[in-house]
Order: sequence, then structure tokens, then C-alpha cells
Amino acid sequence: MRENITKEPPKLEVVIEVPQGCFLKRGSTGRLDFVSPFPCPFNYGSVEGYVGLDGDLLDAVVLGPRLPRGARVTVPALGAIGLIDRGVYDDKIICGYRPLRPFQRCLVLLFFKFYAKCKGLLNLFRGQPGRNDCEGWFDASAAIARATPRENMPWEGPKIPY
Repeated sequence: MRENITKEPPKLEVVIEVPQGCFLKRGSTGRLDFVSPFPCPFNYGSVEGYVGLDGDLLDAVVLGPRLPRGARVTVPALGAIGLIDRGVYDDKIICGYRPLRPFQRCLVLLFFKFYAKCKGLLNLFRGQPGRNDCEGWFDASAAIARATPRENMPWEGPKIPY
């Protein structure tokens, strides 16, 4: 008899920085990064317990209904999107309370492909060099393992200005 083993996704506490539908893109320090011509289709925030490869708090998207800025939610990490911003790799953890259907995965991936192109234009306008691209879907656990646990490590903001 074959046993069906289902691995429980890791759960993360995410602090919402950009509520779904908001045009203002704020960073993990609360500073306004830019005003988007398009509303954010997801709740966007960070995981204060980890620092990503870009030196900023680990980015996270929370799917589902709109959450207020500053809300803290503990939610399963369902996957990750790899993004290159100015030549620096950055994981975006995709969180939600229900498993993603293939169509939802496709929509999230399409958004980040579009986001990478728009961010590339913004960086060009700002005179900030480096490649911008979306690398695709990855396992959430692998993305979390690439990040550095803070464990009382002081953090004063990203090393790369946005």
C-alpha cells in the first residue's frame, strides 16, 4: 500500500506594508518607495524574522481579502517567486490560507513578470543600473532557507537604497 505523505507548509508572521488595492509602495522601514500607476493586486509585506539576500527583510505576499497596513498575520507559505532587482536576487514568499490552483499560480507569476519589467523602467529612470527579471516559482522552504534568521540581530533597513 502506498502512503500519501503531505508536507505541511511552513507558517510565517507577515507584517502588511501595502494593502491589496493600494497605489503606495512602502518598504519594510515604512518609507514610501514609489507611487504605482497600478493598484497592488495582493497584500504585500515582510517577515521581520528573516533578512533576504538583498539585505532587506524577507518579502511576502498574502493572498486573500484586503488587510490593513500594519496588520500582522500568521499564514502558510505556499511557494516563492524569485526576482532580480538591479542585479540582486530577492525571494518573494507567496502566502495564503488555501493551496493555490494552477490558474492562481499563473496569475501571481504573470504579475511578478510584469512587476520586474516596470521596476526595470523605474530603475532606468532613477539611473540605477542592473538587470531586472522574474526567475519563476520556487519552493517556500528553500526560499526561507536562503534568508538569514534575525534572532535578535539588529536591523536598520536595507543596505541597498530603494
